[in-house]
Amino acid sequence: MFVRVLRDFCRRTAVPDGQNVVSRCLHVTVPLEKNRDRRSFLASVPRIDEGTEGEKFVYIDSAITKKEDMFPDVNTPNMLFGGVKFSDIPICHIKSSKNNTILHLTKPNGERLVIRSCGMEGFKNTRKGTNIAAQATAIGLATRVLDLGIHTVRVTIKGLGPGRMSSIKGLTMGGLKIISVTDDTPVSWNPLRSRKQRRL
Repeated sequence: MFVRVLRDFCRRTAVPDGQNVVSRCLHVTVPLEKNRDRRSFLASVPRIDEGTEGEKFVYIDSAITKKEDMFPDVNTPNMLFGGVKFSDIPICHIKSSKNNTILHLTKPNGERLVIRSCGMEGFKNTRKGTNIAAQATAIGLATRVLDLGIHTVRVTIKGLGPGRMSSIKGLTMGGLKIISVTDDTPVSWNPLRSRKQRRL
C-alpha cells in the first residue's frame, strides 16, 4: 500500500520533457515488529528494581528484645544454641560480588562441607550477579546442609554485591536457623592510587 501511494506521488510531481530537474529519492522506514515488541517489553518492566523478598530486610531476628543482646561479649563462645556451643556451630561464608555470589559451609576449624555458587545453580552471564540468583543459590545450599543434619549456622558476609541480604533470606527460607551475622567486608584505609585521567 505504501509503495502505491509513493508511485502516485511521483506521477503527480512529474516534470514535462525538456527540463533539467535534479530528483532525489525519498527514503521512508517502517518500524519493524521486533522494535514494537521491545517497546512493549520495556513498558512492562518496572522502572525501579523491586528486588526479591528480603532484599530490604533489616531486622533479621525478631527474638532480640534488648540492644545489648545484639553484640557478642566474653561469654558468647560458651552460649548454647540447641544444645551446641556457639564456637562449635558451622559457619556459612557468603562472598557477594557484583558478578556472582558464592556460598560455602565450613566447620569451625575451616574444613569445607558444601559449596554452591550462582553459576552452579544454572544462572549464566549477568544473571549470576542478581539478587534472585543469590536467593535461589542460598535455598539450594540450605537443602544440602539440612541433608547433612545441620540446622543451625553462623553467617559471615564479604563483599558489597546485590545478593547480600537476599542470600541470608534464602538460607532462612531453606529451613536453616541463623544465630549470628558477621560482616567481614575488607575496608582499605590506604587504597590504591587511582588511574590517571584519560586524555581525549
